[in-house]
Amino acid sequence: MTGMTARFAAIPAEARGAALLVLATALFASMDAIGKGLMQRHDPFQVVWARYAAQAVIVAIIVSPRLGRVIRTARPGLQVIRSALLFMATLCGFFAFSVMPLADATAIFQTAPLAITALAALILREPVGPRRWAGVMVGFLGALIIVRPGADVFQPAALLPMLGALFFAGYSIATRFLGRDESYWTTFLYTAALGALIASAFVPLVWVTPTWGDAALMLAMGAIGSAGQFLLIVAFNTAPASAIAPFTYAGLIFATLWGYVFFGDAPDGWTATGAAVIVGSGVYVWRRERMRKRA
Repeated sequence: MTGMTARFAAIPAEARGAALLVLATALFASMDAIGKGLMQRHDPFQVVWARYAAQAVIVAIIVSPRLGRVIRTARPGLQVIRSALLFMATLCGFFAFSVMPLADATAIFQTAPLAITALAALILREPVGPRRWAGVMVGFLGALIIVRPGADVFQPAALLPMLGALFFAGYSIATRFLGRDESYWTTFLYTAALGALIASAFVPLVWVTPTWGDAALMLAMGAIGSAGQFLLIVAFNTAPASAIAPFTYAGLIFATLWGYVFFGDAPDGWTATGAAVIVGSGVYVWRRERMRKRA
């Protein structure tokens, strides 16, 4: 194991970061697939509760030797806002997965990086030129191609991943405000704990006692989600976000694969076209960001 770790450490930082990010997206797609399966027997709110409760327990066990230090934060209000935004993004995503194919919902959610660009301009006052605004608008057009408002196949639930992407963008902006003043473990703990607390207040309304098999799946979902978030943190600490961001689109591949293997959902031509437009616009905005930073 030590030899493997040493060989991995010898790989260039950007390649290591990209590999970790792809693995994180694979774990997130696996978590979503498990959640979609569970929502065939349980209310989405209960599945979201299980995801956060399991993660909260896992994180608490990991940080327990230094819990007193990790729980301290200089910006509790921002930690609460940030965690609430991620919880809402997760809730929208899981409700979307319960009624939509994984690939469709995931493709629409991929507008999140474009929403982050827009919110960074509006809230953080970051300079965004006309070309990057054009990339954002084209990405939104790609989402509309998938959703097809006004068409016979349109379902209001298709707006959920769009709303989830907006919440996730807000979460990302709040993370930028936190900067590097806070420990990643502190942020990790608050995210899991607040989500578990919010869900616990409402889950009795929809509670159905799970079988032992479903309970094991709920625990596995929380463990997989925790591992994915940890790898995400490590990936963006290993390499610059501007260098590896496009690799998050690998989630589309895994979502399509799991959706087809486990649920028989094959994306149609409209979804493939819309996903290609979203990914293309996202990569374009990413390239403009890198060019701006070089300049």
